[in-house]
Amino acid sequence: MAKTTGVAGETRSIGLSILWFILTLSIYGFYWVYKTHEEIKRHSRNGVGGVVGLVIFIVISPVTFFVVPSEVRYMYEDLDGGRSPVRGIYGLWFLLPIIGNLIWFVQVQGALNRYWESKGASPA
Repeated sequence: MAKTTGVAGETRSIGLSILWFILTLSIYGFYWVYKTHEEIKRHSRNGVGGVVGLVIFIVISPVTFFVVPSEVRYMYEDLDGGRSPVRGIYGLWFLLPIIGNLIWFVQVQGALNRYWESKGASPA
C-alpha cells in the first residue's frame, strides 16, 4: 500500500546527464547530487536532503554511492510496497574505476526515472 508522499522529482536523460558531466568537467555531478537528494527528501520526507547530501559528496564522496540507492530503495519498498531495482550495496560499483561509476549511474538514474514516471513525472 502506497503511503502519502510529496511532489515527484524530475526525470533526467541518462545520456544527457553523462554528457553534461563530461562537458562541465564533473561540475554537473555536484548539481545532480544536490537535486537528487533534495527531490527524494521532498517526495519521501526521508533522507539526507540536498545540502547534507552535497556536503557528504564533497567531504566523503564514496558514501554518496551507497546513500542514494538506499534512499531510492526506501521509496520503492517502504513507500510503495514494491521491489526496488537498486539497493545500498550497489555503491560497491564505485570500486571499479570509470566503468563502475557509469554502471552505477545508469542503474540509479534509471530506477529514479521509472519511479518518478510512476508518480506522474514526464519521461526523460
